[in-house]
Amino acid sequence: MGGQYRIKGDKYPRMRRPRRRGRLAVGLVASVAVLGLIGWGTLQLIDVFTGGGKKATAAGPKADCATRATPSPSASAPAGTPVKPARITVNVFNATARSGLAKKTADELKKRGFKIGDVGNATKEYDKKVKGTGMLLGPTSSLDTSLPVLATQLAGAERRTDAAREGDAVDLIIGTGFKNLTAKATADRALAALASPQPASTSSKKSC
Repeated sequence: MGGQYRIKGDKYPRMRRPRRRGRLAVGLVASVAVLGLIGWGTLQLIDVFTGGGKKATAAGPKADCATRATPSPSASAPAGTPVKPARITVNVFNATARSGLAKKTADELKKRGFKIGDVGNATKEYDKKVKGTGMLLGPTSSLDTSLPVLATQLAGAERRTDAAREGDAVDLIIGTGFKNLTAKATADRALAALASPQPASTSSKKSC
């Protein structure tokens, strides 16, 4: 080439593109760092909403659902235990104007396994004053023992206790609405239910 662009000497300049390897390396490192931060943040959010994959304890904000328990039947059951009819002495009193009910009822109760004590007319305190089928009266200790058993024989009877009463005998006072004792088959089923109550679940799992 001639003129002002004439190249002198025996070496020629080489035409090369600027090196960009450094920029590529920096960009790659920055990308990896950003992805790492995003992944770490995602894991933190998962831990917040799932509790970190660990069960919460009762001491924390949420109790462990797997260990929650409902009260067992014995926790709310009466202190007393129903007894067998053969161990219950029943006094039968007639508080109605109809004669013969006390003896007839006492005879039937005896056939069903109860012990019979006094039989006769009710005292003035209850004579003609007991409404409904009848009243069951006994000492305080009989509320959850003898009275529930006797109640299986006379549906709808009122139950009362007398703290001043002595002994274990209970009274069946026939009321003005009395017709007959509960049918024996029905009474037997009720007795069986008292003797063998259905067990309830003592624990339950609930979703948090």
